[in-house]
Amino acid sequence: MSTRIRWGILGTGRIAGEFAEGLQQLEQAELTAVASRNQSTADAFAAKYGAGKALGTYEALAADQDVDVVYIATPHTSHCENTLLCLDGGKHVLCEKPFAVNESQVRMMIAKAQEKGLFLMEAMWMRFIPLIRELRKRLSDGVIGEVRMIQADFGFRVDFAPERRLFSPALAGGALLDVGIYPIEFSGMILGAPTEIVSMSTLGETGVDEQSAYILKHAAGQLSVLSSAVRTQTSQSAWIYGEKGRIHLARQFWKASQMDVFVDGKEPESVHCPYEGNGYQFEAREVAECLSAGKLESSVMPHSESIRLIQTMDRIRQQWGLKYPME
Repeated sequence: MSTRIRWGILGTGRIAGEFAEGLQQLEQAELTAVASRNQSTADAFAAKYGAGKALGTYEALAADQDVDVVYIATPHTSHCENTLLCLDGGKHVLCEKPFAVNESQVRMMIAKAQEKGLFLMEAMWMRFIPLIRELRKRLSDGVIGEVRMIQADFGFRVDFAPERRLFSPALAGGALLDVGIYPIEFSGMILGAPTEIVSMSTLGETGVDEQSAYILKHAAGQLSVLSSAVRTQTSQSAWIYGEKGRIHLARQFWKASQMDVFVDGKEPESVHCPYEGNGYQFEAREVAECLSAGKLESSVMPHSESIRLIQTMDRIRQQWGLKYPME
């Protein structure tokens, strides 16, 4: 592999564009190629973001010997298929969240990466931003004592349109996989896997969850009270309550640059961890550092965490009786 990390992006939607912008923050990253199923779309994306090649098929990207790592930015239902394609082509893979639609697909992807001896990571970019790293350090140092409860929500309101991806069962639409994954992962990052789950959803006209809520109980009796929505605007904030204090991420907790720390008997502290760019560069940097160290998975977002996360979401959907057409 060359000193520079030669990236390919599979997909040309909004998230693909944001990732391409994030790569511009990294000196060692080179956007070598982008692939779309439509050549003109690939051409336009390459021109906009400075990709060296515009490819009209995903297969061409998987076979391109000038590409080291592929970032997969296609709809949820294509993640497994696209990841397997790139791994079979000898490419390391960073796959956008959710890693796949269900646990079976996630395990298939991990098994293929291990078989091929290639790096694979779910692009859970929240874990890599500076504030979340600082939060985890402070919690590990016991700044608020043992964590007893977490509250987090991620909801926004869009107009109902059955043809949109968010409302399409065929594309695994709904709130859970799209944005519910963030509060669930925030909880799991701090408290680990739940031992019990109680959840409820509002299934809309197309059959996907338009809003949903989840209460998770953890091994030592801790609770996580979480919610997500695509038809309801929420605070998009997170609280962490400990034995001797609490921490508040007031807005857009998954990409926050500030948190307020309240420790009993002390003055409140406002912690700032600003960063340039849109934040996608941090997960790309993690990939580069892992490859440089010869690692096939990240210690920050390991395969076991992706399995835990999808298992939790599978259990939640099972409670609702929600299955996607491809399952």
